[in-house]
Amino acid sequence: MSRSFTRLSLCAAALGALAISALASPLAIAPARAAEDAVIIPAPALDLKAADGVQTAILAGGCFWGVQGVFQHTAGVLNAVSGYAGGSKATANYSMITTGTTGHAETVEIKYDPKKISYGKLLQIFFSVVHDPTQLNRQGPDVGTHYRSEIFTNSDEQKKVAEAYIAQLNAAKVFKKPIVTKVGPLEAFYPAEAYHQDYLTLHPNQPYIRIHDLPKVENLKKIFAEHYTAKPALVSAAKATN
Repeated sequence: MSRSFTRLSLCAAALGALAISALASPLAIAPARAAEDAVIIPAPALDLKAADGVQTAILAGGCFWGVQGVFQHTAGVLNAVSGYAGGSKATANYSMITTGTTGHAETVEIKYDPKKISYGKLLQIFFSVVHDPTQLNRQGPDVGTHYRSEIFTNSDEQKKVAEAYIAQLNAAKVFKKPIVTKVGPLEAFYPAEAYHQDYLTLHPNQPYIRIHDLPKVENLKKIFAEHYTAKPALVSAAKATN
């Protein structure tokens, strides 16, 4: 299997025809870091206090299909939307961001109930099972700045918690290499195209999803059992109730 058989080619083929599964066996694709290599890490020493009302966390950790899928199965998450952050509105579309020149990262906007799950717990899940925070401008087979690891904050309090947690994990040497996750203020979040939403749920047999993303959901269930929910918080369901 050539190295060109990445998520981008998978996605492009899926959009034209879902015959992608006929092109390769899932066993032929090997991720750079197996999703089953999730790291059990300590909870953040500093966290936000529970507040009233819905709160928002905005996280980028490689392909947004898997990031969205994990958080859609996280109890306390009300909605998780795949999208773009870090660039302008004019370039917030899939064909543009895949050039790696827009400043955007594939990002997920997470709406959650802080009485049921904290911001710090979302970050713990993010660093533990969602992605490898030591990979710079890539995740597994996906390469480019648009696949970078970044926490987009919407308050000084979120910034303090995120930066303190990264420092805590680095000091504890939880990972074999330093964390490269960026922390910066959110300028704007732009939802991705409809065909990217709920992708993990809608295409569980797609090779990329089976190899790279479903194991992440399984690790959520194993490592964070008390925060796992079998019923995903789907974008389509949220739209139907609005």
